[in-house]
Amino acid sequence: MVKMEGKVMLRTGIDAGLKCLRPWLPKLIFVAFMGIVMSTRTWGEDNLINASKLEMFVDDLPDMPRIKGFDFEHGVPKFHRDLPPTPVFAYGTSKHTATIPGPTIEALNNVDTYVTWQNHLPKKHILPWDPTIPTAVPANKKGIPTVVHLHGAIGEPQSDGHAQSWFTAQFKEKGPTWTKKQYHYLNRQQPGNLWYHDHAMGLTRVNILAGLLGAYIIRNPEIEAPLGLPHGNEFDRPLIVFDRSFRTDGSLFMNSTGDNPSIHPQWQPEYFGDAIIVNGKAWPRMIVRRRKYRFRIINASNARFLKFFFTNGLGFIHVASDSAYHERPVMLKKFLLAPSEIADVIVDFSKSKSDSVILGNDAPYPYPSGDPVNESNDKVMKFLIKEEHEVDSGRVPKRLIKYPSANLSSASETRYIAMFEYESNTGNPTHLYLNAKSFEEPVTETPKVGATEVWNVINLTEDNHPLHIHLGLFVVLDQTELVDFDEFKGCMTKMNNAIKCQISKYARGKRVEVLAHEKGWKNVYKMMPGYVTKILVRFSYINSNASYSFDATAEPGYVYHCHILDHEDNVMMRPMKLIK
Repeated sequence: MVKMEGKVMLRTGIDAGLKCLRPWLPKLIFVAFMGIVMSTRTWGEDNLINASKLEMFVDDLPDMPRIKGFDFEHGVPKFHRDLPPTPVFAYGTSKHTATIPGPTIEALNNVDTYVTWQNHLPKKHILPWDPTIPTAVPANKKGIPTVVHLHGAIGEPQSDGHAQSWFTAQFKEKGPTWTKKQYHYLNRQQPGNLWYHDHAMGLTRVNILAGLLGAYIIRNPEIEAPLGLPHGNEFDRPLIVFDRSFRTDGSLFMNSTGDNPSIHPQWQPEYFGDAIIVNGKAWPRMIVRRRKYRFRIINASNARFLKFFFTNGLGFIHVASDSAYHERPVMLKKFLLAPSEIADVIVDFSKSKSDSVILGNDAPYPYPSGDPVNESNDKVMKFLIKEEHEVDSGRVPKRLIKYPSANLSSASETRYIAMFEYESNTGNPTHLYLNAKSFEEPVTETPKVGATEVWNVINLTEDNHPLHIHLGLFVVLDQTELVDFDEFKGCMTKMNNAIKCQISKYARGKRVEVLAHEKGWKNVYKMMPGYVTKILVRFSYINSNASYSFDATAEPGYVYHCHILDHEDNVMMRPMKLIK
């Protein structure tokens, strides 16, 4: 049996509007555990479920339990009505209340959250993993390393979930940058959507695939309540979307043979599952009223991009991206989410002319030039709309929250970040690097606390890579096509120096304008293949002029990486150290 445990303790902050809270909310215990039925099947036995044979829209969409300092309901790790229970790793306050995804943690601005994550995972993983890529491996080779990263958090490095801050059960073995048991999330940043997930070196893709993920929301009632957006558990719902494949016994399937087995016996460049999962159910259904709903949609897939649309033409009102609100809402018929991107949208079901609507997906995989979607992954979930109309208290104002706009003149440093992919003689990927450097090489990105920098991200690969920067928020300024691409790539492969390779000579092709709903502050963005993406990165709060309420220069520092998990693990990730 597997557990992963953590204590959560919420403490009131300085916000006068929060004084109605108890001085100390009760301690809670998170447990991540391996699911109801243990599989004895070996990795070599596939016996895959044909996802197209599973009936869609037969399971109700779960509303994940929410931690607000109180108890929550229990969920069962059964992904489909016609599938056996699935062995998983899961977060919860106990073995009996754990869910996949884990409970949604609801924090309040200026109210501290304390979590002691405890590892009760088993000695052996339920999925195949590859020891030939840089991986967290305990000295005694017993137990599964894990560490939790709160994605989108602006917080101390000791609580960031550094890839080498992993630990095993009972903290018997710890990674080289492990610092402490109790993580401290300050929640001083802007209100918005985050998510927590495993971040162990070389194991992120398998630990998240096994189930170690959950939503985290920072609320600020003082500035959010006047907006009048749909609220309450019924009308404000996180939707955590990912893809999985299953064997006939219900267990998760991940291919155990790599593309280059003589180099990496297991690693493959991307994982794609046959079934689309929302809040732990394959293609669920949800009964809704004819009124507005708010959906906080997280793409928690390993590698799958998702382009969402409604099959009856119903639209979305996009109010926030990643962890920050827009200044104004944006009306959309479709939108694309890369792995780890978050879309906060309002859907008005009173506008529907039909009594049901399917949320679809038509993003090819790998994105953008891979296979077209098929009958198993072109549908996400179904909404069944009640016939009667009702008074709707929710609204969408013309103005949301305005944060400082990006200002190039404030940038104190310009950096060039190049994305490289390396191949074997057979043309299959062997590994991916940022700036042609491994993770272990010395830090080269050292922003000053409070600084604003320009990063020119040069994608020399054929894939779209969602770049995530820990701690930093950024605004995308533009994307410019590289002309004479092969010539420039050849120079970069030899010299790895954008200035010496005269990037200005090549970055003069087609310019792609940033879409309206992606012009605000983000922590993940899609780096187009063959393009230079210019971003303005800010290493300070965007919701106040205050300096960080923690020492951002402390060890173990931060990282930035591609959020295709299979790329991150091998090893499209670099360390980042802030300085004074």
